[in-house]
Amino acid sequence: MQALHKLLLLHVLTYLGRNALGAKIINGVKVPKDSMLFMASVQTTDGHVCGCSLISDNFVLTAAHCDGDNDDDVPVRVVFGTHDLRKTGTVRHVEQRCKHPDYQNDTLENDIMLLKLSQSVPVGGTIQRIRLPPPDMNLQPNQLCHVAGWGETETDGRVDDLRVVNVSVVDQKVCRRQWSNEYVPANVICAGGYKTLKGFCRGDSGGPLVCNGVAAGVVSFADQSCMNQSIPNVYTDVSKFLPWIDQIVSRNGC
Repeated sequence: MQALHKLLLLHVLTYLGRNALGAKIINGVKVPKDSMLFMASVQTTDGHVCGCSLISDNFVLTAAHCDGDNDDDVPVRVVFGTHDLRKTGTVRHVEQRCKHPDYQNDTLENDIMLLKLSQSVPVGGTIQRIRLPPPDMNLQPNQLCHVAGWGETETDGRVDDLRVVNVSVVDQKVCRRQWSNEYVPANVICAGGYKTLKGFCRGDSGGPLVCNGVAAGVVSFADQSCMNQSIPNVYTDVSKFLPWIDQIVSRNGC
């Protein structure tokens, strides 16, 4: 069993990695135009790679593994104000990439990053901020949340429309048992993917897990197989990183 988990983790990290090129929302539906207006698309010179959420006028929240090693695969811009990536939205260039200083690329521990924008975003209309969770956030097993992203809907083919799916929080003990304790980082939330075909698959990295109207989590990793109902999806728990987020935003950079 341990060898199986090692193989699973290898597949997860190989596919997700730093480029976060995969993106699948499983059994989701199109997001209404007046909903989830905090969502934005993180893009490299080649196009969309990750989701993110607007938390202040000039910072978005995403996953650290969305950053790249080379000039060709680092985030260079963020597109706001549209759920359809074929349409022109409000574009801001990335001025700074603030990865958590304790991020571990091999285990995806502390998989969280802030992107500072080149200039403030005009909040209002089709662009809105999302609230951060309280420091004492306590999600309960089976609590309903939702996750959204751009990308593939099942196993093939990409779509350009933002899609959303409801997911249920998975008990931490169950999550660690299914993944094995060795490979689930600290400070995470598990939701979706377990005993259901609803969730994300190989991304949509960096997008928010929205619970009670707040950005409770950031999409981090999942099993490589979209149809494996024994492995929960894993998100970075935003509530555990509030002091770091506040520090970056208050000093306007990293």
